[in-house]
Amino acid sequence: MIEKTIGFIGGGRVTRIILQGFKRESLAFRKVVVSDINPEVLNHLKEKFPDITIVPNNNLLPASGDVVFIALHPPALPPVLDEIKPSLEQECVLISLAPKVTISKISERLAGFKRIARMIPNACSIVNMGYNPVAFSSAFNESEKQDVFSLMAPLGGCPEVREETLEAYAILAAMGPTYLWFQLYELERIGTSFGLTAREVRSAVAHMTEGAARVVLESDLTPEDVMDLIPVKPLQEEEETIKNLYRSKLEGLYRRLKA
Repeated sequence: MIEKTIGFIGGGRVTRIILQGFKRESLAFRKVVVSDINPEVLNHLKEKFPDITIVPNNNLLPASGDVVFIALHPPALPPVLDEIKPSLEQECVLISLAPKVTISKISERLAGFKRIARMIPNACSIVNMGYNPVAFSSAFNESEKQDVFSLMAPLGGCPEVREETLEAYAILAAMGPTYLWFQLYELERIGTSFGLTAREVRSAVAHMTEGAARVVLESDLTPEDVMDLIPVKPLQEEEETIKNLYRSKLEGLYRRLKA
């Protein structure tokens, strides 16, 4: 057991993902407290994670923990930061999981509180394979950073990055699975229609996906050479359309996150 009290302000999907990642690695804490304005959300979490403490409409209790996660959308941050300001312990670590709102803005809202980190959470953390880049305020020394890395290690990768790059990671890593998942599920559906069992399809798709990624990352081939490894390309006529969708949708979203 880790002798820390962990607080989550916001009990939605990100909190559920992180708690499930911890649970899969049998990671236990002295106490985990979760607050949310929706009692149904909290009750659902309590069913999945019976050891947590849930507190509807009470952000002060989780804010008094050793590590406090702010798992809220950016527009919800300002009033919550105003609310929890008196409850933060001087030595606690506050980790914001929201894009857009910078460390300096959070610190200003908290009357100069400095022990703030920002992390972009990744859904794959639910199976301990996430990629959760983190940026720290200048208040952290190397030992304190390592404490955060150790806490987050069961969820997957947790590299330290420059704060100004976090929104780029939000587009590439945090939202990235959504660009692929629907295609993989469609491949599963098609595979079973060809007579393969669900288990056979899943094995084939899983190995193909991992192998495809490793070819890109480890083969030292150019993109053109990689694409030439398979002579038959059933979606070739649609490739430019798909690329244009990526550019228009993702570049526009990035601009909005950085605005």
